[in-house]
Amino acid sequence: MSLDNVVSDIRDEANARAEEIRQEGERRAEEIVETAETDAEELLEARKDEVERQIDQEREQAVSSAKLEAKQERLEARRDVLEDVRAQVESELRTLPDDKREELTRALLEEAASEFEGDESVAVYGRTDDEALLEDLVADHDGFEYGGEHDCLGGVVVDSTDSRVRVNNTFDSVLDDVWEDSLKDVSGILFDQ
Repeated sequence: MSLDNVVSDIRDEANARAEEIRQEGERRAEEIVETAETDAEELLEARKDEVERQIDQEREQAVSSAKLEAKQERLEARRDVLEDVRAQVESELRTLPDDKREELTRALLEEAASEFEGDESVAVYGRTDDEALLEDLVADHDGFEYGGEHDCLGGVVVDSTDSRVRVNNTFDSVLDDVWEDSLKDVSGILFDQ
């Protein structure tokens, strides 16, 4: 064998080996590209799922927040309506016809007077506009006298210095009791519950 043949054989072997390395490199590069593409697709799907979950969560939070806000607005509107109804009732109590005011005030004074039997000094207080009415009504009770003004819608506050007993029978206190006892029924009527 001549040197040229040896060189040619080495060259052929080197070329064959280079071709194998090149093919192995291409195969390996294709595997890396495929793996990278698969990883990229999986990552893209994971990100899409994550974004969709986040969108769903934010949507749920927005809906919950909107529902809560709507509920609060409904409650505030109901409270406003109930306050308007209460204000209307108070207005009607302030402007009761004289005969009805006298009838109710007399009944409230009689009820309170039963707490003061035997007391020698009892003062009856009421709203300023009812002074003449109260002076007439206390005249029917021994030891009772008109004591002056009390800030209220009507009715009486009866106070004894002898027994330290005080009875609040004002329209306001009666309204408070009736309002508290009837609030659920009033709400049911107004709001169809």
